[in-house]
Parts: sequence; structure tokens; C-alpha cells
Amino acid sequence: MAAKVTARHTGDMAFDVEVDGHTLTVDAHPEFGGKDAGPRPKNLLLAGLAGCTGMDVVSILGKMRMPYDSFTLHIEADLSEEHPKVFTRIHLVYAFTGDALDREKIEKAVRLSQEKYCGVSAMLGKTARITYEIRLDG
Repeated sequence: MAAKVTARHTGDMAFDVEVDGHTLTVDAHPEFGGKDAGPRPKNLLLAGLAGCTGMDVVSILGKMRMPYDSFTLHIEADLSEEHPKVFTRIHLVYAFTGDALDREKIEKAVRLSQEKYCGVSAMLGKTARITYEIRLDG
């Protein structure tokens, strides 16, 4: 199956991007000629990473019947200094709350996502060093 995206220029640096029947606005920071009307393209790559690995982990933990109260994923990344500016380091924090958290199951789910299932992580890992940590509160 081929992925398809359509981007329509709407003025200045902004584009309305259609993805899977959904539309979002992508724009540049005012410093670069935009109006900050939407997220930057590189940050959408990180959002894609969060969604990809997050969905993996939720699915795997569901199959393991591992309950949790909340799951939040935080990502920080560094860009190269030279053009083309690419991510060189990406760090993910998988944060869970709950009374019956099982660290071993969570570690296994995250490891499987990062090493086997998350295609976005595999792609970004070609240019960036990806690290992660797991935080449990409960």
C-alpha cells in the first residue's frame, strides 16, 4: 500500500496537508517567514514517532493484560548544525502511572516497539541515535 499525502500552499510558508482524510496546517516560525499557524515539519516527524511507538506499546501491553492508569510519551531531539539539518539524537521518556505496574512487561513492550515494530523509529534511527527511558509512578 502506497502512502499518499497532498500539501496545498495557503500563503507565506503555510501548507494545508491532507493525510488519510484529515487536514492539518504546517507552518514555519515567524523568524523563517511563517505565522506559526501550525507545527513545523520536523516536529511532525517526532509526533509520528510518538504515535507509532505509543500505539505499539498500548497494543502489546493490552495483549499482556498489563493495566495502567495513564501513559504519556515525551520526546526531545537535537538537530545537526549544518544543512540539511537532521535529527542527530532523539530521547524518549515513556511515563506510566498506576497501582499494578509491572516494570518487566513495560520494558518488554517498549523494547519490542523500538527494536521490532515501530517503522518510524527504524527510519529515524538511520540518522539519529535513539535512546529511551521508562518512568513508573505508582
